[in-house]
Amino acid sequence: MATPLSARLSSYARLMRIDKPIGTLLLLWPTLWGLWLASAGKPDPFILLVFVAGTFLMRSAGCVINDYADRDFDGHVERTRARPLAAGEVTPKEALLLAAGLALAAFLLVLPLNTLTKLLSLPAVFLAGSYPFTKRFLAIPQAYLGLAFSFGIPMAFAAQTGSVPALAWWLVAANLLWTVAYDTEYAMVDREDDLKIGIRTSAITFGRYDIAAILLCYAGFMAIWLGIALTEGLGWPLYAALAGCLVLIADQYRRIRGRERMACFAAFLANNRIGALQFAGLLADHLLR
Repeated sequence: MATPLSARLSSYARLMRIDKPIGTLLLLWPTLWGLWLASAGKPDPFILLVFVAGTFLMRSAGCVINDYADRDFDGHVERTRARPLAAGEVTPKEALLLAAGLALAAFLLVLPLNTLTKLLSLPAVFLAGSYPFTKRFLAIPQAYLGLAFSFGIPMAFAAQTGSVPALAWWLVAANLLWTVAYDTEYAMVDREDDLKIGIRTSAITFGRYDIAAILLCYAGFMAIWLGIALTEGLGWPLYAALAGCLVLIADQYRRIRGRERMACFAAFLANNRIGALQFAGLLADHLLR
C-alpha cells in the first residue's frame, strides 16, 4: 500500500529538521552578525532575505546529508533511532534527491548577488555536504562543522561590501570556537553510543578534559568578540551583551559539570540565547547611534 502523501511530507520535514529549528538558528546568528557588521547596521533588505532563506535551505540540506551519512549508525543510537532514514520511512535515494534540491535552491538564491559571493558559495556547499563524513576520520569533526557554520560570515561581507576584510575572518574564528564549544556539549549526549559504533567526536577526543576544552573555547570566543568591540568602536549595548553571555556560559558550566546526558543537551540548546544576545547587542548598538 502506498504511503499517504501527508505522511511522506511529514517524513521529509523531519529529515530536514523543520521540527527542530535550533540548528537553523545557530547557523543564522553568526550570518546576521556578519551582515550587521559589514553594513554598519543597515543591511540591504534583499541581501538579508537571501541569507535568511539560504540559511534555512543549507541547514536543511546539511541535516539530510548528515542522516544519509549516518544511516547505518543512527539505528544504534538512542537519540537518533527514530529518524526517518534510520526508521525506513525515507529511502537513501530520496534523501540524496532532497538534499540536492535544497542545495540547488540555495545556490539559485545567490545568483543575483555579486561574483565573489557566488564563488564563496561553492566551498560553503562543499563544507556542508562533506562534514557528516568527517566523523569517520577527524579527531575533532566539530572544528570542521565550525568552519561550515561560519561560511555565511565571509559570504555576508562579500554580498554587502564586495570584499572580505580581516574583520570577517576574526568573526569566523570566534564562531568556530563557539561551534566547537556547543557541539562538544551536544556530543557529550551521545558519547557512550558513539564509542560503541566507532564515530569520532570532540567529546571522545577531549576525554576527561571535555569541560575544560569547552570553557577554553568559550574564553577564546569572548576574547575575540571583545577585540572586535574595541577595534570597531562598538558601544555599551555590545558590552552589555558580552556580560550577559558570560552569565549564560557560567550557567552552562553548571549544567555540564555532572556530564549528565539531558543536562548537556539543555546546555547545547541554551546556546541559541548566546547567539541571539550577541545579535541583540549589535542591533541595539547601531540603532542607538
